[in-house]
Amino acid sequence: MQSVNPQHPTHYWHRSEDGRTQCDVCPHRCKLQEGQRGLCYVRGCEAGEIVLYSYGRSSGFCIDPIEKKPLNHFLPGTPVLSFGTAGCNLSCKFCQNWDMSKSRQMDTLASQASPQMLADACVKTGCRSIAYTYNDPVIFMEYAVDVAQACREQNIHSVAVSAGFILPDPRAEFFRYMDAANIDLKGFSERFYHKLCGGHLQPVLDTLIYLVHQTDCWVEITNLIIPGENDDPDEISQMCEWIYEKLGPRVPLHFTAFHPDYKMQDRQRTPLQTLENARSIALSCGLKHVYTGNVAATDSGSTYCSHCGQLLIERCQYQLGEWNLDKHGCCNHCKTPLAGKFEAQPGSWGAQRQVVRFKSSG
Repeated sequence: MQSVNPQHPTHYWHRSEDGRTQCDVCPHRCKLQEGQRGLCYVRGCEAGEIVLYSYGRSSGFCIDPIEKKPLNHFLPGTPVLSFGTAGCNLSCKFCQNWDMSKSRQMDTLASQASPQMLADACVKTGCRSIAYTYNDPVIFMEYAVDVAQACREQNIHSVAVSAGFILPDPRAEFFRYMDAANIDLKGFSERFYHKLCGGHLQPVLDTLIYLVHQTDCWVEITNLIIPGENDDPDEISQMCEWIYEKLGPRVPLHFTAFHPDYKMQDRQRTPLQTLENARSIALSCGLKHVYTGNVAATDSGSTYCSHCGQLLIERCQYQLGEWNLDKHGCCNHCKTPLAGKFEAQPGSWGAQRQVVRFKSSG
């Protein structure tokens, strides 16, 4: 197997006036002394430069349905090869992938694969796309970009599952190679981001505006609703109005259920009614494609025509049912185009999950 450099060079950094080396990937702008690591843990200072420690290394690979990312308007029913590394540049107290994103043990990254190996694996397994997920790919952007370039040469799409907490220059480079993205808009207040995520809201909003208006990357948004924290109807209404005004009514929005995890195990799971209420608010604000997730609800998980209301894509827990799009991605009934990327026929992967293993080098 092709070897990988445990300390991969990066170029978004500079020397600060106090002699430390500043990472310029995300808004934390970590200033590091020799041997120190940033908040994300996988970027650190070596020989006065910022290096990436997780290049070519992963916490594991598996094939998922694309709807699990979640992406409902991007190649429905097709399989996607998913992987992540370790670390994260946010510190969400409710993280539901905390065993990977909060890991400080490089042993977590037991699986290794070069960009070309991943591209070849997509072709071999019939995956139409590859997803950088589980932890935020912006912190391992050099690895993700190289994988995306190798995949693009074989007509494999790249999908970023990200919180969008990234500075403008690396944002432009990273998303230049992404064909689709699900951005996690965790809440709609600075209080929420500061208290529960260790970050800020505005950089995420800036990323969404940039992606929708300045790139060809297909965008969907996820909002994980946590009882007592970001479930206030007024806040949800403000968020939906912002999406409508700044991004447009056809950007899909997923309201997903929280389950007690990590540092918030004292909270209840999000009731289905809360998700349904949030969906009703979003629809009343003018958004056309609003979904519920992490729950078994066929009606609110399915896609409908924004013009005539016809059921276009039926879904229940990542499983597709009725399909009423023509070969051009338009409603069979009224011929209104459905926003997104669709093929003449849906994929048939279903809800299965398949682990992928690469042979060890030694």
